[in-house]
Amino acid sequence: MSTEPRGDDALTSEDIPSRTNSFVGEPHDVTGARLAAEGFLRDLARSSPPSAPEYWDDILLVVTELAANAVQYAPGPFALRMRRTFDGVHVMMHDTSSTEPAPRPFDPRSGGGGIGWHLIHTLCDQVSVVADERGKDVHVFLPW
Repeated sequence: MSTEPRGDDALTSEDIPSRTNSFVGEPHDVTGARLAAEGFLRDLARSSPPSAPEYWDDILLVVTELAANAVQYAPGPFALRMRRTFDGVHVMMHDTSSTEPAPRPFDPRSGGGGIGWHLIHTLCDQVSVVADERGKDVHVFLPW
Protein backbone atom coordinates (compact mmCIF):
# COMPACT_ATOMS: atom_id res chain seq x y z
CA MET A 1 0.00 0.00 0.00
CA SER A 2 1.47 3.33 -1.05
CA THR A 3 1.70 6.29 1.31
CA GLU A 4 2.79 8.74 -1.35
CA PRO A 5 0.70 11.83 -2.06
CA ARG A 6 -2.15 11.12 -4.42
CA GLY A 7 -1.12 13.87 -6.79
CA ASP A 8 -4.62 15.16 -7.48
CA ASP A 9 -5.95 18.57 -6.61
CA ALA A 10 -9.16 17.39 -4.93
CA LEU A 11 -10.19 19.46 -1.99
CA THR A 12 -11.35 17.91 1.24
CA SER A 13 -14.36 19.39 3.00
CA GLU A 14 -11.94 20.71 5.64
CA ASP A 15 -10.20 22.72 2.89
CA ILE A 16 -13.42 24.60 2.12
CA PRO A 17 -13.95 27.24 4.78
CA SER A 18 -17.25 28.80 5.48
CA ARG A 19 -17.96 31.73 3.23
CA THR A 20 -19.52 35.01 4.17
CA ASN A 21 -20.69 37.55 1.61
CA SER A 22 -22.14 40.96 2.45
CA PHE A 23 -24.60 42.90 0.32
CA VAL A 24 -25.99 46.43 0.53
CA GLY A 25 -29.60 45.26 0.21
CA GLU A 26 -30.52 46.36 -3.31
CA PRO A 27 -32.74 44.20 -5.55
CA HIS A 28 -29.77 43.13 -7.72
CA ASP A 29 -28.14 41.71 -4.57
CA VAL A 30 -30.60 38.79 -4.71
CA THR A 31 -28.77 37.67 -7.85
CA GLY A 32 -25.44 38.40 -6.17
CA ALA A 33 -26.35 36.15 -3.24
CA ARG A 34 -27.40 33.36 -5.59
CA LEU A 35 -24.13 33.67 -7.53
CA ALA A 36 -22.12 33.63 -4.29
CA ALA A 37 -23.97 30.48 -3.20
CA GLU A 38 -23.34 28.88 -6.57
CA GLY A 39 -19.61 29.59 -6.25
CA PHE A 40 -19.54 27.99 -2.80
CA LEU A 41 -21.40 24.91 -4.06
CA ARG A 42 -19.13 24.60 -7.11
CA ASP A 43 -16.08 24.55 -4.83
CA LEU A 44 -17.75 22.14 -2.42
CA ALA A 45 -18.75 19.76 -5.23
CA ARG A 46 -15.10 19.41 -6.29
CA SER A 47 -14.43 17.30 -3.20
CA SER A 48 -17.90 16.30 -2.10
CA PRO A 49 -20.57 16.14 -4.79
CA PRO A 50 -24.19 16.31 -3.66
CA SER A 51 -25.73 12.95 -2.86
CA ALA A 52 -28.74 13.86 -5.02
CA PRO A 53 -28.70 16.29 -7.97
CA GLU A 54 -31.70 18.26 -6.71
CA TYR A 55 -29.86 19.31 -3.53
CA TRP A 56 -27.82 21.84 -5.52
CA ASP A 57 -30.97 23.50 -6.88
CA ASP A 58 -32.73 23.34 -3.51
CA ILE A 59 -29.90 25.26 -1.85
CA LEU A 60 -29.85 27.90 -4.58
CA LEU A 61 -33.63 28.32 -4.36
CA VAL A 62 -33.52 28.72 -0.57
CA VAL A 63 -30.68 31.27 -0.76
CA THR A 64 -32.62 33.21 -3.41
CA GLU A 65 -35.78 33.24 -1.28
CA LEU A 66 -33.89 34.31 1.86
CA ALA A 67 -32.11 37.09 -0.03
CA ALA A 68 -35.37 38.27 -1.63
CA ASN A 69 -37.02 38.38 1.79
CA ALA A 70 -34.08 40.35 3.21
CA VAL A 71 -34.31 42.91 0.40
CA GLN A 72 -38.09 43.19 0.59
CA TYR A 73 -38.64 43.25 4.36
CA ALA A 74 -35.42 44.53 5.96
CA PRO A 75 -33.88 47.92 5.23
CA GLY A 76 -30.20 48.01 4.50
CA PRO A 77 -27.49 45.42 4.24
CA PHE A 78 -27.68 41.66 4.61
CA ALA A 79 -25.08 38.93 4.87
CA LEU A 80 -25.00 35.36 3.60
CA ARG A 81 -22.87 32.74 5.34
CA MET A 82 -22.56 29.19 4.08
CA ARG A 83 -20.65 26.27 5.53
CA ARG A 84 -20.43 22.54 5.12
CA THR A 85 -21.78 20.36 7.91
CA PHE A 86 -21.19 16.66 8.36
CA ASP A 87 -24.35 15.79 6.42
CA GLY A 88 -25.30 18.93 4.53
CA VAL A 89 -24.98 22.67 4.18
CA HIS A 90 -25.77 25.32 6.79
CA VAL A 91 -26.98 28.63 5.34
CA MET A 92 -27.29 31.69 7.54
CA MET A 93 -28.84 34.94 6.33
CA HIS A 94 -28.49 38.01 8.54
CA ASP A 95 -30.59 41.11 7.93
CA THR A 96 -31.42 44.30 9.81
CA SER A 97 -35.06 43.57 10.67
CA SER A 98 -35.80 42.04 14.07
CA THR A 99 -39.23 40.91 12.85
CA GLU A 100 -39.34 37.14 12.51
CA PRO A 101 -40.65 35.77 9.21
CA ALA A 102 -44.16 34.40 9.24
CA PRO A 103 -46.01 32.36 6.65
CA ARG A 104 -48.57 34.24 4.59
CA PRO A 105 -51.48 32.83 2.64
CA PHE A 106 -50.53 32.04 -0.93
CA ASP A 107 -52.90 33.00 -3.71
CA PRO A 108 -51.43 32.55 -7.20
CA ARG A 109 -54.08 34.89 -8.65
CA SER A 110 -52.89 37.86 -6.59
CA GLY A 111 -49.25 37.76 -7.64
CA GLY A 112 -48.35 39.02 -4.18
CA GLY A 113 -45.99 36.26 -3.11
CA GLY A 114 -46.48 34.25 0.04
CA ILE A 115 -44.83 31.03 -1.07
CA GLY A 116 -41.18 31.67 -0.15
CA TRP A 117 -41.33 30.90 3.57
CA HIS A 118 -43.36 27.75 2.82
CA LEU A 119 -40.74 26.64 0.27
CA ILE A 120 -37.94 27.22 2.75
CA HIS A 121 -39.63 25.07 5.39
CA THR A 122 -40.37 22.35 2.84
CA LEU A 123 -36.84 22.10 1.43
CA CYS A 124 -34.83 22.48 4.64
CA ASP A 125 -34.16 19.87 7.33
CA GLN A 126 -34.17 22.59 10.00
CA VAL A 127 -35.14 26.27 10.10
CA SER A 128 -34.56 28.60 13.02
CA VAL A 129 -34.61 32.36 13.55
CA VAL A 130 -32.57 34.25 16.14
CA ALA A 131 -33.62 37.88 16.49
CA ASP A 132 -32.35 40.74 18.63
CA GLU A 133 -32.37 44.55 18.50
CA ARG A 134 -29.76 44.57 15.67
CA GLY A 135 -31.70 42.30 13.32
CA LYS A 136 -32.08 38.58 12.85
CA ASP A 137 -30.22 35.52 11.69
CA VAL A 138 -32.17 32.91 9.76
CA HIS A 139 -30.44 29.52 9.98
CA VAL A 140 -31.37 26.73 7.61
CA PHE A 141 -29.86 23.29 7.17
CA LEU A 142 -30.18 21.46 3.88
CA PRO A 143 -29.03 18.03 2.76
CA TRP A 144 -26.03 17.68 0.47
